[in-house]
Amino acid sequence: MTHGPVVAFLQGEGPDGRGRTLFEVLAFDNAALERNHDFIQWLFPLPEPSAAVPDAPVLTEADVEALRESTLAHCALAAATDRMIAFYGATHQWWAPHDHNHLRITRIIRSLRLLRGDDEADAFRAAILSMVEAARAPVSARSRGYWMTA
Repeated sequence: MTHGPVVAFLQGEGPDGRGRTLFEVLAFDNAALERNHDFIQWLFPLPEPSAAVPDAPVLTEADVEALRESTLAHCALAAATDRMIAFYGATHQWWAPHDHNHLRITRIIRSLRLLRGDDEADAFRAAILSMVEAARAPVSARSRGYWMTA
């Protein structure tokens, strides 16, 4: 069975759409994570097109099955989750009523739920909400609602 390039990327065996490896993306510093807008769709893919990055990968059913069964992909998703939690813990520009990172957070929760399960998705969401509450960040109720239903 053939799989899309995102499966190879998340198994550390192929590049993303800009030629970067999983390991290069995971090594981005916080400024690069904030500045680049085309990596999140590769780290946390979904089965529908991205409105922000039209050429981003779209998961097929075969891709979803392959990623769910892949130990390498699970390790990559765990590392990507840890990196994004560290990013959100170290940066504060997203502590606003509206920010593009709120869309990223929704994507991460949805992708984790699809590929790793409810426990991982809920743990990521809880970590984000804990940061928001601790900082008393003015994140909109709309964004929080998307996170709760993702």
